Amino acid sequence: MNMETNRASLMPAATLTRLYTTMLRIRLFEEKVRELFQAGIVKGTAHSYAGQEAIAAGVCFHLRKDDYIGSYHRGHGHCIAKGARMDQMLAELMGKASGYCGGMGGSMHVADLDLNILGANGIVGATMPLGLGAALASKMRATDQVTIAFFGDGASNQGVFHEAMNLAAVWKLPMIFVCENNQWALNTSIHSTTSVERIATRATAYGVPGVTVDGNDAIAVHDVAGEAIARARAGNGPTLIEAMTWRHTQHSLRVNLPDPRTQADMDEWFARDPIGRFERWAAGNSDASGRFGVVRQEAEAELAAAVAFGQAGDEPTVSQMMAAVYGPHLAHHEPGPVGTRNLTMAEALNEALHQEMERDASVFVMGEDVGATGGLFQVSKGLADRFGEARVRDTPISEATFCGAGVGAAIAGMRPVVEVQIFDFVTQMMDMIVNQAAKFRFMLGGRPNVPFVIRGPQGGGIRLAAQHSQSLESWFTHIPGLVVIAPSTPYDAKGLLTAAIRDNNPVVFLEHKLLYHGASGPVPTEPYAIPIGKADVKRAGTDVTIVATQIMVARALAAAAKLEIEGVSVEVIDPRTLRPLDEETILASVRKTGRLIVVHEAVRSGGFGAEVAAIVIEKAFDWLDAPVVRIGAPDVPMPFNPDLELAVIPSQQMIEEAIRRIA
Repeated sequence: MNMETNRASLMPAATLTRLYTTMLRIRLFEEKVRELFQAGIVKGTAHSYAGQEAIAAGVCFHLRKDDYIGSYHRGHGHCIAKGARMDQMLAELMGKASGYCGGMGGSMHVADLDLNILGANGIVGATMPLGLGAALASKMRATDQVTIAFFGDGASNQGVFHEAMNLAAVWKLPMIFVCENNQWALNTSIHSTTSVERIATRATAYGVPGVTVDGNDAIAVHDVAGEAIARARAGNGPTLIEAMTWRHTQHSLRVNLPDPRTQADMDEWFARDPIGRFERWAAGNSDASGRFGVVRQEAEAELAAAVAFGQAGDEPTVSQMMAAVYGPHLAHHEPGPVGTRNLTMAEALNEALHQEMERDASVFVMGEDVGATGGLFQVSKGLADRFGEARVRDTPISEATFCGAGVGAAIAGMRPVVEVQIFDFVTQMMDMIVNQAAKFRFMLGGRPNVPFVIRGPQGGGIRLAAQHSQSLESWFTHIPGLVVIAPSTPYDAKGLLTAAIRDNNPVVFLEHKLLYHGASGPVPTEPYAIPIGKADVKRAGTDVTIVATQIMVARALAAAAKLEIEGVSVEVIDPRTLRPLDEETILASVRKTGRLIVVHEAVRSGGFGAEVAAIVIEKAFDWLDAPVVRIGAPDVPMPFNPDLELAVIPSQQMIEEAIRRIA
């Protein structure tokens, strides 16, 4: 009797049967998906998990319903092993409304948040920052839940792998990184792309255990995963497991390229097929192997019913699609008299954070230096003293990962506020904001909430040059699923940040550097929230409408006051929320004045002003008595020289001249 057979004979029959059942259900599911794809019933594409079943079965054996898993594009097996229903999975692959994601996600985004399955993910490596956030949520809530992040060998060369490993180790999170090393990317061998012989050795750099296991041996995976999960539950931090395996098919069902893998390698690995090996090993345990035939019959019957369920499902409607993008915004009422207490914008934002963290224990703040110093512009000042390091978390300089951790924590039920030290650094975070936060609700059929706020300073005026002075709001207003807020006064800043934290959608909250410690303004002491999507008429007028954002609001108001002396009545509107935009307030003003100027600090070409201008031309053209004027920065990066910086940023004088031209 060899060692594997001996281990199988000693293992409880119930354990063997459960492992086998999971593997077989996954294999039969993948075979059926391939058949349905070839028949044109499953569309798009799918990435088969056939050949890797022992990993999902061995790892998920130890998980509870409340534990989290995050998957990648080859995720069917993980979902099935965690308990997902095959009928709803197949319906999703068929694009049906009865699928897990209502037909919005497809193969690469199957998820079931009722089972804490965070979903498969089409972006390589993304499951690690998201899983980090779920693990952080578990630690902050003092549960013994664990999170598994499944990923392929290619993802181990992504920066987020190293960032997430480091941060999980620093925070000692209950997380297991499971690398399913099937040794090939689309058509490239791991030996051409990876500097180490074994990915598990990379764990040493982060001071955590790393182990390589035969990924086609369900018993070995079961044993290794059991130890790692027990370690995480006990509060001893993360583990990296590298499971060596081999996918039976090409990268995806849609790939129609020559398979670069040699026949000798294929023969070797097919001889090590996890299901066939397991059947041979379990033959000596008659209590288990005697059940295998029944297991197959039951799985085949389940799969037949699943196919019928999927084919009988309805197609999703356009209205269902549109409703899946955003969760409903909460109704808020602005306070009446605002009082005479004056705060700067930094103080107003700080007060909002204090009050919301006091009100809701799920709110927490993280970012670079937020606890140690209160952040670069002191917005987070005093939070760590009041709420402690657990809720005010200093992060490494790893923007993509701590941003992704915020998204993952939001999905897991927390309300993170992630501070970007300088908003130009969102270039390091774009995947997590645009591909993850913005799309997560939609890809899961409009079911989950992602209450996530990312905030920080943008704009120029303090000589930080081209990489620290950009105004990037148009990037985010272009993305469905994001809320974009840009306050111009301390009053608006407090009320809008409060609304952003309470909202169930991802919010990009933009703060201009020059406004933090500039002019103060009246701010009520009590907590209040300003409705999202409601503009504010900062000054009423009858001759010209100016729509201005952030620092440009004050300059527009100053220009309006000067032009009043010349007999021109100027109405100044601050949208406050750039997405969703209060179109009606803008249109009503233009219908009254017949003239529109849009002014922002961002580069004029492709800027937010172009969207406002287009809306007015489409919906209020007959009321216009002059061409729409857009004022923005010229098409140059922000210069360092102070005179050139002043030349680039729109001035009060430029606004005055524009008013005179069209009034």
